[in-house]
Amino acid sequence: LARDGPNALSPPRTTPEWVKFCKNLFGGFALLLWVGAFLCYVAYAVDYFSMEYPTKDNLYLGIVLMTVVVITGCFQYYQESKSSKIMESFKNLVPTYALVHRDGEKQQVHTEELVVGDIVEVKGGDRVPADLRIISASGFKVDNSSLTGESEPQSRSPECTNENPLETKNIAFFSTHAVEGSCKGIVIYTGDRTVMGRIAHLASGLDTGKTPIAREIEHFIHLITGVAIFLGVTFFIIAFVLGYHWLTAVVFLI
Repeated sequence: LARDGPNALSPPRTTPEWVKFCKNLFGGFALLLWVGAFLCYVAYAVDYFSMEYPTKDNLYLGIVLMTVVVITGCFQYYQESKSSKIMESFKNLVPTYALVHRDGEKQQVHTEELVVGDIVEVKGGDRVPADLRIISASGFKVDNSSLTGESEPQSRSPECTNENPLETKNIAFFSTHAVEGSCKGIVIYTGDRTVMGRIAHLASGLDTGKTPIAREIEHFIHLITGVAIFLGVTFFIIAFVLGYHWLTAVVFLI
């Protein structure tokens, strides 16, 4: 166990929570609102130092914009973290155990404590706890659809029928389900060294890209942001051309 580590797949790399929070608070359209709030504060500061009785309209507008952005960002972050915690709770909902022969007796241990060389018993309805080499079997069949795509249950026996580990009948793979029968096997690989672990490692290195709905939402946000910037700059130029004070033109820009 000290050499190979626990019999579990390494979790994928996750984004730090503070990065997720900052993305919700400053990403996308929220950044435009932050810029608007900053300009409101600048306009109020200019009024405060240049006028005897400055109005607080720009100050209130800046506070409202900032409050809306903060509340929206916190709500989005809360929803995302809540969904993540629900998915994490499913992993620990039903602890998995394996029946192991150790020191001449049967023991029920947590699957993460399995090591190479353990002799494990598996029966119908169980999940195969590690990559096993079958040493005895009685009508044992497994569902390999998650690995090979085969829809029919595959029989397993002690005989080696193929040099390819994915094709031979004397190997049962980690995380596949026993459909019927029973078997006894020796653990040959655990954790990330299993076939499923290697597939998961390769899959985690792939760039899956964005989903179509995510691309459409991003395109819509960019479109709205572009329109907002265009209208703001247009009103600023028109106000400046018509002879308004530059501070008033900035308010039109906001």
